[in-house]
Amino acid sequence: MRAARLHAFGPAENLTYEQTETPVPGPGQVRIAVRAAGVHVIDTVFRQGDPKSPYPLPELPTIPGREVAGTVDALGEGTDARWLGRRVAAHLGMVPGGYAETAVTDTGKLHELPENLDFAEGIAMIGTGRTTLGILRFADLTDQDVVIVTAAAGGIGTLLVQYARNLGATVVGAAGGPAKTERVRGLGADVAVDYNAPGWTDQVRTALGGRSATVVFDAVSGPLGRAAVDLLGKGGRHLVYGWSAGGPLELGEEELATRGITSQTVIGPPMMKAIGGPEGLRALEEAALAEAAAGRLVPAVQRFPLAEAAAAHRALETRATMGKVVLVP
Repeated sequence: MRAARLHAFGPAENLTYEQTETPVPGPGQVRIAVRAAGVHVIDTVFRQGDPKSPYPLPELPTIPGREVAGTVDALGEGTDARWLGRRVAAHLGMVPGGYAETAVTDTGKLHELPENLDFAEGIAMIGTGRTTLGILRFADLTDQDVVIVTAAAGGIGTLLVQYARNLGATVVGAAGGPAKTERVRGLGADVAVDYNAPGWTDQVRTALGGRSATVVFDAVSGPLGRAAVDLLGKGGRHLVYGWSAGGPLELGEEELATRGITSQTVIGPPMMKAIGGPEGLRALEEAALAEAAAGRLVPAVQRFPLAEAAAAHRALETRATMGKVVLVP
């Protein structure tokens, strides 16, 4: 089979598209003929070999990728025959192998894809979709909320905008550049602003007509996160799920107390605790797929050929993508 492999940690160019052995499923496993493979920010961290990675680095050489969707084309010993030929999606966990034409996983990680979802949409929902629903556990949104979503054209951001709008909340989507801003507007955001434009927070204040934000979903932190937090009113909630600007925004206890706002990181250990541990991840995946199948949440997807995995990594790292990044063999 063909796969994108990593032989040495470093820049995106270290991902090479090459021929390698086709995996064989073991007992209780299936092999998936991959039709879509998810690309995640953590994949770029692994590729760089960052010693500060929150997870153990993979042994080299490796085939990155932890999310796949496709059709089951082979069964391991003792595997239920009903899986053969099924359309499935699977989050491989911390086991790599997704950037390939075929991948192997345990049947316990499989989800049968609803017929009205394509493979790339399935990947988006078991990855960014499950994270989105996990983040929302901390938000307690109502139709009275005024919500600011930073990185609103990203995979999670687009889903947060849709969820809040479906609930009846007022939604402000901030994204970088005219194309992304237009995408956010098309999602139904009440206010869509380009955070690269001078005075974008003044635009938001004017558009809200004196109302203050009650919730900030922050994927960027840094100066952008700071500016968004400044739009929060008394009792507002700052929910951090990323810090692409370089590090999480630290708010002092005095400011939090004086303004009556709260700030918390809602990914990693806090999310795992909130959902009841690793077993809760599968429930989130099932719920995310159901939301997409019902048409309530429509994932945004940007596709790259598997042979161009390096280009996909570069685009993700430079914020040149919109939606979930997916590799297609």
